[in-house]
Amino acid sequence: QVQPVESGGGLVQVGGSLRLSCSASGRIFVRNYVAWYRQAPGKEREFVAQRNTGGAFAYADSVKGRFTISRDNAANTAWLQMNSLKPEDTGVYYCRVGDYWGQGTQVTVSS
Repeated sequence: QVQPVESGGGLVQVGGSLRLSCSASGRIFVRNYVAWYRQAPGKEREFVAQRNTGGAFAYADSVKGRFTISRDNAANTAWLQMNSLKPEDTGVYYCRVGDYWGQGTQVTVSS
């Protein structure tokens, strides 16, 4: 399976934490950056975080200090640790591995 598969979404209260996972074929995973995007209802998809194969990473300003992206090339898996969640973090979270997108996982933060 080439397409990334996300898991770990769910319903959480404000201030809570969630950890999203993204698994993909080793054929594409080890060669590409991994990124997380999200899309809130009625809004465009937006960048959240990225981790390159060499370890460099980037975060959207809105999640800096709260979210952490990591990856394990041996396991062909990446994670997005989300802490101190806010209602505005609600949306469908997508994993991107190079040009390949997952189907998304829903994250809902209730106030």
